[in-house]
Amino acid sequence: MRFSLFIHMERWDDSVSEKEHWDNLVELVQIAEKGGFGTVWIGEHHSMEYTASPNPMIQLGYLAARTEKIRLGAGTIVAPFWNPIRAAGETALLDVISNGRAEVGVARGAYQFEFNRLCGGIPAADGGKYLRELVPAMEQLWNGDYEHDGEIWRFPVSTSVPKPLNPSNPPIWIAARSEETHHWAVENGWNVQVTPLMKGDEEVQDLMDKFNAAVAAHPEVEKRPEIMVLKHTYVHATEDAEGWRPAADAINRFYRTFQSWAFGKDEPVNGFKDPAPLEAVAERPEFAADSLHKTAMIGTPDEVSERIQRYQDMGYDEYSYWTDNGMTHEEKKRSLQLFVDQVVPRFQ
Repeated sequence: MRFSLFIHMERWDDSVSEKEHWDNLVELVQIAEKGGFGTVWIGEHHSMEYTASPNPMIQLGYLAARTEKIRLGAGTIVAPFWNPIRAAGETALLDVISNGRAEVGVARGAYQFEFNRLCGGIPAADGGKYLRELVPAMEQLWNGDYEHDGEIWRFPVSTSVPKPLNPSNPPIWIAARSEETHHWAVENGWNVQVTPLMKGDEEVQDLMDKFNAAVAAHPEVEKRPEIMVLKHTYVHATEDAEGWRPAADAINRFYRTFQSWAFGKDEPVNGFKDPAPLEAVAERPEFAADSLHKTAMIGTPDEVSERIQRYQDMGYDEYSYWTDNGMTHEEKKRSLQLFVDQVVPRFQ
């Protein structure tokens, strides 16, 4: 099992400056690299302070100079917000800057809020067709001159400038949930990222089953693609019996904020939105602290290691430690260091 770090700048109010948030992110990435993590992933979000990340390529380019060996993953860019030429060129430039460490994940997008501001209000559900057109075009542009005449984008003969340093091109990861997307990714030889969100390990198994079914259905793909699972993670000391509760409460706030951005009708104020009120989710058991203790990856080093071992036994290649959870930087740093010291060595 490989380990990676999935991270954004989380800004909940004005008490911590943007610069301090960035410095905190860099510190956590450096801890992860020193602790044996293979990749750092940074996603794309717009006008949202609680996941501040308008362009992961810029952040990863900076991290290329502040790290030595950890791979640098855009995880994920949102297909409808990119032109294939730009996606290919920026990923390739990151690969050159980082001496061949670039990886790129691509998703269809989720927040209608962002589609209303970047794509003229097209339905977020239409993002899948952008995903399916962008990724093959990006790969073709890495390989040389390519003319594209698609449903969404049309351009004359073009190529990626620069070209990737990696001779086999940067690894591509597809954010997948449906059976259809798993099959599309696998048949093209692309890796898969999955996120159970607020669901438990039964969902982790179900997503693995979809991936395995796709692999079995495409024997023509000689090399099995890889699959990564992403989980909110918090490790607390064994002697602290109630150490899980602050993390569960913080992740509750994270998902109430997600609810507000995804489904709330009120407009944000200067990039901030209040979480959905507790009473709005009172009848939804997945928001309860006891439930989040079980569905998120929260526990002692022994408890967390046992669950990750189950994921490895299921067939997952990479476990991504999702540090976004609404906790303070010191709490995140303490948890990550415990993970590095007491979980990672068990899988080396």
